[in-house]
Amino acid sequence: MRAPSGLLGPRGPLPLALLCLLAAACGSLAEGQPSASPLTSLPIRGEMMTKYSNLSLESHNISLTEHSNVPVEKNITLERPSNIELTCQITISRGVNSVNVTWKKGDELLENYLTNATGCILYAQYMFTIINSKQMGSYSCFFGGEKEQRGTFNFKVPEIHGKNKPLITYVGDSTVLMCKCQHCSPLHWTWYHSNGSVQVPIDVQMSEKYAINRTNANETRLKIMQLTEDNQGSYWCHAVFQLGESEERVQLVVLSYLVPLKPFLGIVVEVAILVAVILLCETYTQKKKKHIDDGKEFEQVEQLKSDDTNGVENNAPRHRKNESVSQ
Repeated sequence: MRAPSGLLGPRGPLPLALLCLLAAACGSLAEGQPSASPLTSLPIRGEMMTKYSNLSLESHNISLTEHSNVPVEKNITLERPSNIELTCQITISRGVNSVNVTWKKGDELLENYLTNATGCILYAQYMFTIINSKQMGSYSCFFGGEKEQRGTFNFKVPEIHGKNKPLITYVGDSTVLMCKCQHCSPLHWTWYHSNGSVQVPIDVQMSEKYAINRTNANETRLKIMQLTEDNQGSYWCHAVFQLGESEERVQLVVLSYLVPLKPFLGIVVEVAILVAVILLCETYTQKKKKHIDDGKEFEQVEQLKSDDTNGVENNAPRHRKNESVSQ
C-alpha cells in the first residue's frame, strides 16, 4: 500500500475545521500517526495526461462503510475514449494502517494506484485511460481488514432500446421497426434478420423491399414493404461505438387476413352445430310423439271395435228373451 505524504478528500482539500473535527473524533486511534500535511489533489499520471490530453476526464466515487458486508456497485456508461479517475473511500474506526488496499480488473491485479488518509477516512484512487473495448469491464477496489469491503465500477457502452412487445401487422402491409440510443451517437447502425439461430445482415442497396432512415444519429428506422409471412421473425439493430458494440431485438409478427376471421368462423360453426342438434332433437321428439299418437289411435279403434262387438253380443240374448216372453 502506497501512502503519499499529502492528505486529500475525494473532491480536493478539506476545510481545516472539518479536519480538526475528524482528528478529535479519531482521538486515541490517530495517536502515533503522522500529522496531516496540507491537502492536495491526487495527481493524475503525467504520461496519461500528456498522451491523451485531448480526452475528457471521467471522475467517479464510491463510499463504503466499515461494518457493511454488502458490496457497492456503480454502473458507468461510456461511449468514447476517456481519462478515468476512480476513487473509493471508507471510514475506519481503528488505525488506517491496518487496512490493505488492492485494485482488480476482473480477476487481474492492478498496480500504480494511490492511497491516502485523512483522519479516519481512507481513500484509494486508480487512474487510467480507456481507449478500446478491451479496457471496458469491471474495476474493483478492496479494503482488507476484519471484513473485506469491495466497491465495483462497471463500464459498458450505451444500451439500445427498441419495442418491448412484438409488432403485429398483416400480409401486404408496410411497417417500420425502430431502435434508439439515449444521449449517444453510434458510429454505425446495422440491421439483421433472423428467423432461427442465424442472423442475416439486411442490405438495402440489394433489395427494394427495405429502406433505412438515418435522419437522427441516435436512432435508426427500418421500413419493410409488401410484407409476407416469410418476413416475420426477429430483427436485430446493431450499434457500433468507439469502445464496443450494443444490440437490441425487435420481434415482428405478420398475420394473414384470415386470422382475425378464425374466431368468427369458429363461432359460426358452433352455432350451426347447436342449431343442427336442436333440429335433430325436435325431429326426434315429433316422430316419437307421432308414434305415440298413432298407437293411441290404434288402441281407440280397437277399443271401439271391441265395444261394438260386445254390444251386439249383449243385445242378442235380450232379443231372444223378449221373444220368449211374448210367446
